[in-house]
Amino acid sequence: MATAATVTRLFIGGEWVDAESGEAAEATSPATGESLGPVAQGDRDDAKRAIEAARDAFPKWAAATAFERAGALRRVADVCHARREELARICTLDQGKPIAESYEEVDELVAMLRGAAEDGIRIEGSIPPSSGEGKRVLLMRRPKGPVAVITPWNWPYTMPAEIVAPALACGNTVVWNPAPSTAVCSGALAECFAEADLPPGVFNFVPGPGPVAGDEIVSNPGTVAVGFIGSTATGRKIAERAAGKSLLLEMGGNGPLVVMDDADLEAAAEAAVTACFLCAGQSCTAGERLLVHEAVKDEFVEHLRKGAVKAALGDPLDARTVMGPLNNEPVARKMDEHVEDALNRGAEVVAGGSRADGFPTDLYWPATVLDGVPADALASTEETFGPIAPVVSIGSLDEAIRLTNESPYGLLAGIYTGDLYNGLRFADEVHSGLVNINETTNYWENHLPFGGRAGTDSGTGRVGGRHPFEVLTELQTVVIGTR
Repeated sequence: MATAATVTRLFIGGEWVDAESGEAAEATSPATGESLGPVAQGDRDDAKRAIEAARDAFPKWAAATAFERAGALRRVADVCHARREELARICTLDQGKPIAESYEEVDELVAMLRGAAEDGIRIEGSIPPSSGEGKRVLLMRRPKGPVAVITPWNWPYTMPAEIVAPALACGNTVVWNPAPSTAVCSGALAECFAEADLPPGVFNFVPGPGPVAGDEIVSNPGTVAVGFIGSTATGRKIAERAAGKSLLLEMGGNGPLVVMDDADLEAAAEAAVTACFLCAGQSCTAGERLLVHEAVKDEFVEHLRKGAVKAALGDPLDARTVMGPLNNEPVARKMDEHVEDALNRGAEVVAGGSRADGFPTDLYWPATVLDGVPADALASTEETFGPIAPVVSIGSLDEAIRLTNESPYGLLAGIYTGDLYNGLRFADEVHSGLVNINETTNYWENHLPFGGRAGTDSGTGRVGGRHPFEVLTELQTVVIGTR
């Protein structure tokens, strides 16, 4: 599984440039341990140059017609589609996910870009009535200005698209700081924007440390809005540093998948396999805990064990592989810690349970099923972000609702039940932005709103389709005196 090293540079004001400091960091593949090439390390000065370029480009880009901006996004989508094979391969090498998942991510990226283009030409205002005689009032949706975008490493194409695409579609300019551990494939995506020939400064790409380059684009007064997808801890810091700016924050989740005693257990187990092991569990939509009714728990766990065994761990460039390595060592250590904690509290290993041997790196964790996990174990209460299926026994729907709402997170929840009333009651009573009934927690359509409930640690605002426009534009009121 040979890798091809490349050089990842900054893209500022329509030009590829090195970091002013000349600093670069060597990127390595979690799948092979081999070098993927140097990545320029942008600092505050580089970020300031990118912000200035975005500010200079904003008036003309905002004045362009929605159809012109849509055409630009379609060009980006066309480039991504034409480079599908390359983008998928570098995603697998840089992120670690199986090649089949990388192809799916590229396809969704293309769909998001094209969807944002269409949503952008359908931004509408309104004409409310006026209390003044002979007056007309227009409410106009206006772009805000340069948007700072910071994105994570688990979905390095689609998560940037969730914010960058609608931001550009409605007339904003962008400065993007990607996660360092997937900066190589992020650079490949930046190349697609560059190849699409957007006006200089409309799209800017500044790889580099989040506390440096990322902090600058968030806190600098030259940006007027911030879009962030990532952990709750980082999101809180960003919210503090971006005080006074518009915020679109999609943060952590600890969504349960509830399995009631009247559920279709085979279907529920299949959904749990997807929920827990897609992208090696490295997803905010993962089924971080399985709350299973005690009357069917043993049967469900056996179905789940069979599914976990089929989740083949291997070379992510091999089409037969279901799960690749974890992306980075801190995530792997968190898996170590959460499994050990659960076992110390009396849980039992049904499948997996420790890092796998015989692979090029130490980041390969097999699909892991734990039975008898206490509700207060780390694997139950925290976001593990790894391929773990912790089974917690429950006795009633009321208990499932209580355990769901005791979590500080409020991103998503799922339930399998044969009683639609109970499914809808669950949706009514849990504090989650997304609730799936008889569907995996990972199911989401990219035109639908997605984000955390207010008062939880899962963020604010909504990505998906036209919904980010609510944060990325603002209303301008125009009053016309006709007499």
